[in-house]
Amino acid sequence: MTKKEAQSRIEELSKQINHHNQLYYQESKTEISDYEFDQLLEELIGLEEKFPELLKADSPSQRVGGTITKEFETVVHETRMLSLGNTYSFEELQAFDERVEKGLGSKGYEYFCELKFDGVAISLVYENGELVRAVTRGDGYKGDNVTENVKTIRNIPLKIHHPDVPSKFEVRGEIFLPVSEFEKINAEKAAAGEALLANPRNTASGTLKMQDSAVVAKRRLNCYFYQLLGDEIGVESHEAAIHLIEKWGFNVSKTYKKVASIDQAIQYINEWEQKRFSLPLETDGVVLKVDNYDQREELGFTAKIPRWAIAYKYKAESAITELLSVTYQVGRTGAITPVANLSPVSLAGTTVKRASLHNANEILRLDLREGDFVHVEKGGEIIPKITGVDLSKRKEFVKPIQYITHCPECGTELVRREGEAKHFCPNTKGCPPQVLGRIEHFVSKRAMDIDSMGSERIRALLERGFIKNYSDLYSLVDKKESLLGLEMSQDQYEKEGEGLLYISVEKALYALTDVISLKQIQDFLAENTEVPFDETLKLFKQAIRNWKKKVPSNTGMIEYLQAHLQDHPEFPKLEDYLPVALVLDLLLGRRVSLEELTEISKTKGTVHGIMLKLDLELSESVREKIKKLKANTFQEGVIKNMIDGIEVSKAQPFDKVLFALGIRNIGENTAKILANYFGDLDTLKDASEEKLLEINGVGETLVKSLREFFADQDNLDAIEALKSYGLNFKVSEEDNQKLGEQLAGKKILASGKLENFSRDGIKEFVQSHGGQYVSSVSKNLDFIIEGADMGPSKKEKAEKLGVPMISESEFLAMVGKQ
Repeated sequence: MTKKEAQSRIEELSKQINHHNQLYYQESKTEISDYEFDQLLEELIGLEEKFPELLKADSPSQRVGGTITKEFETVVHETRMLSLGNTYSFEELQAFDERVEKGLGSKGYEYFCELKFDGVAISLVYENGELVRAVTRGDGYKGDNVTENVKTIRNIPLKIHHPDVPSKFEVRGEIFLPVSEFEKINAEKAAAGEALLANPRNTASGTLKMQDSAVVAKRRLNCYFYQLLGDEIGVESHEAAIHLIEKWGFNVSKTYKKVASIDQAIQYINEWEQKRFSLPLETDGVVLKVDNYDQREELGFTAKIPRWAIAYKYKAESAITELLSVTYQVGRTGAITPVANLSPVSLAGTTVKRASLHNANEILRLDLREGDFVHVEKGGEIIPKITGVDLSKRKEFVKPIQYITHCPECGTELVRREGEAKHFCPNTKGCPPQVLGRIEHFVSKRAMDIDSMGSERIRALLERGFIKNYSDLYSLVDKKESLLGLEMSQDQYEKEGEGLLYISVEKALYALTDVISLKQIQDFLAENTEVPFDETLKLFKQAIRNWKKKVPSNTGMIEYLQAHLQDHPEFPKLEDYLPVALVLDLLLGRRVSLEELTEISKTKGTVHGIMLKLDLELSESVREKIKKLKANTFQEGVIKNMIDGIEVSKAQPFDKVLFALGIRNIGENTAKILANYFGDLDTLKDASEEKLLEINGVGETLVKSLREFFADQDNLDAIEALKSYGLNFKVSEEDNQKLGEQLAGKKILASGKLENFSRDGIKEFVQSHGGQYVSSVSKNLDFIIEGADMGPSKKEKAEKLGVPMISESEFLAMVGKQ
């Protein structure tokens, strides 16, 4: 492709990507899949790397991140970011209005009403139309410079292309994580057995302060803007300022409204009390601002707040519902999180069936008993919390909730470390969720890059004993026949405190009935999500009659299920799940005792595993019903892709293998340094502490991690197994040929556009010549390669720290390339 062709294609790709970003972030619409979007972005990045002179500062490729920030610089706000006075009553709003009227001496003023979004306040400064600084609110006087992370937010303009933009201005807004993205993250965490995130606001705040902007880019943060500041704005009211930033391309929520009186403002508040739950983010109130700037100036400020604005806060919504049971989730670190299973209740626009109980202390503090009626509250949080017990509804002789003593996943006795609230499973090598985490790291893209080994597949292989650690993956080639029919999805299963296996109601009803599709059942349950389970079964029988689908046999089976549940109250109740033992008891027709099924279901994590253990001769009709109960299974195509991916991974270089081993405190960059320095694993393993500490970037903490890892016989056995499968545990001759020592021991950063290197190219070049590439400015840098258009903030910080800056030609001369 010629330069002219590349320029044309880059412009077209940028236009397409910006169009899809606009649709997604500002209109909540999509026209293409995430995969198709990523393909467009990858093509753009590829062209810009091939033709670096065509890279523009506001290219969509600048949203992908990659900068590492060890410390966030503190910046003083040019105009203080103020707090607002809060009120929860209309009487106090009327009193505020009276103060405004008194201060202005008339009623000739209007209010601008905006929803109060529950996010992270941000200040963006633009110079000559270009974003130069993004700073958090902090204490109102000063905040953290998070510019590199904010640049990854795809609806924040990097450059304003408009003729009337002043030379310098500031916009303020609220960065947030959309509810849909938050729930997606938590669904992934729940599936992995990890502790759930508390709420979108905290997640957005934590994301904004992550040190790796590439990770920030993967979380789809969004931003609504609500204020414009500057000396040359040329507007006299807040409404005019909002319309101006809308015209410049800033994302403003269309929920605002200008009103002529406090009564109209109260109407706006009432109008949005329920409507706000349909928005893509959490809101906790309404902000009222006097619209005219001159009138604001006349009203002035108190010591802490403006006299011309106030926030009305909606009261946290709460409800009372029955506590059915408590189950326990095991995270990848072994942390145990108790979860309250509740009778469904409508709260803040959604149906709530679960609430986190955090830890054993919380259960004791609440004095929870079996069958209690509890107060559930959402407030500003997505994950509901139990705030108390309705003692007036407590039944006599109810037992306190007893926290589990053994891990529900592996049966190991739990431990509680001194000074910590959570219990942990210490079985780091044998507890499935913990082993899963290590294997997921091993197969990840930056490690062994086995993309055909997703979490569901790994979890299934662990559950059935096909693998116990990452070295066992390479033995799967000899077990292909045994993998056929193995269940993959764990989403349909749940385990209660004693390890008893439960299955989703939708799969149970699907297996227990005939000629009713799974989609019909899913739609029925979605329509009746707020209905308690006993009532749901009654409604389901009526639905069967309406559908006219094998009415006698299907309704008879549901009645059989109802009776079975009533006859066995000893099984804890979980909304949306049924004990697998009870369901199989119905399907197998007493061929196995319920007691035996119950015991087996405590040790097996899938229906497939239970049936293999029972090893029964079944009729075709029963086999079909059992098949309907199962999740997706391994088929020949899946198995082939998996085995092929495992075989290809054997070619990964030594540094990737070293990183994949999961040694604590050894990241991707450190693994590359150690691999290049020692050349092979055995030399690294036998290296003295003094030899290790000679390496720039290696400290005592890392040395301790290495010692602990190599002192563990299980780790040594896994390494020997991996060696026998042909993995690379030494730097190849080809890699050795690339190595030079001109930059040995030096820490280097490149900033701005380089003529001879792409962004990844300069990193590889530095590392291949013995240097360490660092992604952020710090006093530990030996020098910075200064390219064209180096960021002013980086340059300023480098000068302040006294870090030398050299040109690209000087750098090339240093390594003998010029």
